[in-house]
Amino acid sequence: MRQFFIKNLILIHIFVLCLVFVSISILIHNKNLGDAAGTIERIRQTGKLRLITADASNTYSYYEGIPTGFEYDLAMEFAKYLNVELDIVTPGWNNLFAYLDQGMGDFIAAGLAITKERLESAAFSIPYMTIQQRIIHHNLVLAPKNIEDLKSRTFHIRRGTSYHSRLKIIKDSGIDLNYILHDNIPTDELIAMVDKREIQFTIADSNIALLNQRYFPDIRIGIPIQEKESLAWAVRKDDAEMLVEINRFFLYANEQGILKRITAKYYENTENFDIYELKKFHARIETRLPKYKRLIMEESEKYAFDWRLVAAIVYQESHFNPNAKSFTNVQGLMQLTHATAREMGITNRINPSQSIRAGIKYLNRMHQRFGYIEDDYQRMLFSLASYNIGYGHVMDALKIAEEKGLDLASWQTLKTTLPLLSKSRYFEATKHGYARGWEPIQYVERILTYFDILKQKTMS
Repeated sequence: MRQFFIKNLILIHIFVLCLVFVSISILIHNKNLGDAAGTIERIRQTGKLRLITADASNTYSYYEGIPTGFEYDLAMEFAKYLNVELDIVTPGWNNLFAYLDQGMGDFIAAGLAITKERLESAAFSIPYMTIQQRIIHHNLVLAPKNIEDLKSRTFHIRRGTSYHSRLKIIKDSGIDLNYILHDNIPTDELIAMVDKREIQFTIADSNIALLNQRYFPDIRIGIPIQEKESLAWAVRKDDAEMLVEINRFFLYANEQGILKRITAKYYENTENFDIYELKKFHARIETRLPKYKRLIMEESEKYAFDWRLVAAIVYQESHFNPNAKSFTNVQGLMQLTHATAREMGITNRINPSQSIRAGIKYLNRMHQRFGYIEDDYQRMLFSLASYNIGYGHVMDALKIAEEKGLDLASWQTLKTTLPLLSKSRYFEATKHGYARGWEPIQYVERILTYFDILKQKTMS
């Protein structure tokens, strides 16, 4: 499953052109579009695009008062593409299609798999991701080894989902499993119930399962119960004009790298972690972080940094151990060099207060140097890489990127060019020479994982 989601984009790209032209053909030949024919015109006249979605970590949620989520980000890009504002309607999982049918929104973007049942009530866009339904269980619960082994097991799932349809098919085939249906409850919550051992089994799409395993390292992702399925956006069946516009947008998003960027932001690091290392992190959030939390919060606030991000950096650097020392003689909670400590005006690197103050001050210095990057998320990734490997090496990597004609404000660019600093044909032509350029990539990705966990644990 490694790099599962990014690789799927390549397959999607192959089908995009064909599907777009099919959709355009439908529009041309469909002369009876009814009321739905005016959807795009109404959107442009009102300046409002109405998204129907559901609250969940993989779709749409709020963090620190700011909306976030894969579907939300992608829908925002669609709104920008149409040059309109995005309005969001969240009627609950069981009411998504009812709201669409009643014209209370223009399209559904909620991580929906294309199923036979759903095709009877809606039209679906070009797929943007491929997933697979997997069994979720606690590591202390014996898991089914194959489909036949589902017999006599009880699964808790949300009513009307693709999971519901699949389990019904399996049951109807003669395998005597049980399932309990829940209304309007996110899959995330059912996974949390598995983690607490309140229930034994649920089903989740592979992308949701991987996202939640970092929050609940005691859960396990079991066998698949279905062939791979495609996720897509849904529109009313008679709304061919809206379908064409969405497919055009997906073509544009694919060509411009928008889809790849958003997919990477939410899913790229979901598989690259050690479960036991995550368990250690969860434990140390409770045992070690409290000693330094207030200090981290106070110093982070001075520079408008999210304290959870800084805490993630501290853990990556020292595991919240103020006496940590590496073989390169960096020390303390923020693993500062002698030179950086002097530059930041501190005298004792193992003093928690001095170390955190100097480390955040140094991170801010890196952050200011990338002020030309408009996207705050991308800018912070550049800053983190510089904190780890040094600003000079990052600039060397950007020089290589410039020569290759790559986007100098994209983290994907640095992921391409930083590793080249370990190759003689590249580093010999740089100002700062050889560097283990793969290390800052791993460093940033681990921090993002820890940051995501801390956000989830502290989200209201």
